[in-house]
Amino acid sequence: METALPLILSGALAVLVVVGALFTLTAAIGLLRFPDLFTRMHAASKAGTVGASLLLLAAGLHTGELYVLFRALAGVVFFVLTAPISAHLLAKAAHEMGYRLSRLTVRDDLKR
Repeated sequence: METALPLILSGALAVLVVVGALFTLTAAIGLLRFPDLFTRMHAASKAGTVGASLLLLAAGLHTGELYVLFRALAGVVFFVLTAPISAHLLAKAAHEMGYRLSRLTVRDDLKR
């Protein structure tokens, strides 16, 4: 049983890294493919936050040190709380400055 634990931990770390990398790749593709500033920011804030959080968690678990894991978890919490809020505020400021939505946009919720 003692030899199975490192193997299970290595498998879990591999899954976290692969899934985190896929989310980060999805965010990067969204930045390239989406038509306007607002949808690009949405891709970067949502998928980028999940991807970076999973990668940070994997890095914290990989070290095996408890204090490093706590720092990684603190980083994840900080990132999850601040990235979507800052993206929302940037999008709101861009909307007020007059950046146009894509012609494919169905509805403008910030319109007054």
